Amino acid sequence: MSGCKIFSILQPIIAFFLLLFTQGEYAGLAAIKAYLNSRGERGRSVCLIPRSAHGTNPASAQMAGMKVQAVEVDKDGNIDLAHLKALVDKHKASLAAMMITYPSTFGVFEEQIRDVCDLIHQNGGQVYLDGANMNAQVGLCRPGDYGSDVSHLNLHKTFCIPHGGGGPGMGPIGVKSHLAPFLPSHPVVAMASVNSSSSLGTISAAPWGSSAILPISWAYIKMMGSKGLRHATEVAILNANYMAKRLENSYKILFRGSNGFHAPTMSWPVAGTLMIEPTESEDKAELDRFCDALLGIRQEIADIEEGRMDTRINPLKMAPHSLACISSSNWDRPYSREFAAFPLPFIRPETKFWPSISRIDDIYGDQNLMCTCPPMEAYDSPYEEKRASS
Repeated sequence: MSGCKIFSILQPIIAFFLLLFTQGEYAGLAAIKAYLNSRGERGRSVCLIPRSAHGTNPASAQMAGMKVQAVEVDKDGNIDLAHLKALVDKHKASLAAMMITYPSTFGVFEEQIRDVCDLIHQNGGQVYLDGANMNAQVGLCRPGDYGSDVSHLNLHKTFCIPHGGGGPGMGPIGVKSHLAPFLPSHPVVAMASVNSSSSLGTISAAPWGSSAILPISWAYIKMMGSKGLRHATEVAILNANYMAKRLENSYKILFRGSNGFHAPTMSWPVAGTLMIEPTESEDKAELDRFCDALLGIRQEIADIEEGRMDTRINPLKMAPHSLACISSSNWDRPYSREFAAFPLPFIRPETKFWPSISRIDDIYGDQNLMCTCPPMEAYDSPYEEKRASS
């Protein structure tokens, strides 16, 4: 793979339209609907989505006019093939598509991805592959080879664009040739591969999204080259597995597949879990600092569990410790100021980031909304005052 051929990893996928990835999901699903309609299959409206899929998938499917059916996962986090086959059999006549995140939001590479795609195709549906975790694939594999018909390619995280603030506002969505005529068109900018008579219409006012972002990704790809991009993918997977290995004796690893996994973005898609994606961006020293912090937190939990710390007043529940708290003349806690301020060796005075406030009850605040807006009567009205004085 040449470093300057940005989309060669999607070689079997030939048409591209640059959009926000959520708009891309909608555009891809809308293209699938338009394709099915052109074949006289307007009754196909069911979209199968595994519980391990990216969180935007169900919303995009509903926006595209599809009915979502959830597919269960097995103990390793893979799609439950028995449940999938049962759903496909149940909705065979109305099956429109299946959306798959690969690697999944549970972090595992679906071992039967090709079989899943084949099953959907055999029953008249199309496959949308969510590209949220493409930085675990670049240089190693290609979505088109699995059997997917549509895939978007995030530039954030995978191609050097920061992952935050709602994403980069652009990225390519690729489709196989049979869906190309049904891609979005634009009233001003002509789309070479789109047939205006069959196009689903305009999706975005800016057809190339936030195009100023493109030079950043292009420069990254050009400088990395094919070997560098592949190495980055390998390091991203290695980092995730390294962290899992370091933490496995202290924390339960919920899903890991049978041959390792690629961690998803740090979030809470499964209740009671924290999912972490180190990517290739952090070196081993930084990974170790993070693991040390998590292991330190687990030790603080153990101290409470085993009676060495009070169940109510302890470093875990009283954290974070602000500078004002540490420097207060009144210290009545059953642990030292030093431990509160510097619980691990790498947290030195010269590198310590001091939180401005101590702990607040975020969950209470989220569940008990309070309006602080004063009533209208509290506002002075110059007009009324003027009327009264006259």
